[in-house]
Amino acid sequence: MIASKIIDMKTSRNATSSVVFAKALADPTRQDIMQLICCQWLSVGEIVEAVGVRQPTVSHHLAILREAGLVNVRTQGKHTFYSLNQTRVAACCGELIQVLAPETDSASAMNDDSGEAPDP
Repeated sequence: MIASKIIDMKTSRNATSSVVFAKALADPTRQDIMQLICCQWLSVGEIVEAVGVRQPTVSHHLAILREAGLVNVRTQGKHTFYSLNQTRVAACCGELIQVLAPETDSASAMNDDSGEAPDP
């Protein structure tokens, strides 16, 4: 009974996290920002210039990505720099697989203690 409740709580927590992740991915501008800041630190101004939208819009999208834990943030003086939190993106993708495709080989591999990827 207790084990069942723990599993239900974990599934619920993963589902909630997956929804936040999916919402963060749902907007094309956020997708552009995520691709842009993958593997590099950029300031808000640099992101605005590259994406071609106004600063308040970029700040809004960065706040959503920050809330979902999908960006790393560092400040330097008066400037804030962002980079993609690739570890969190990978974890969220795994959670989505476990929630939305629990009977697949990929989901089984994530639940497997060996940590090995499934055979193709």
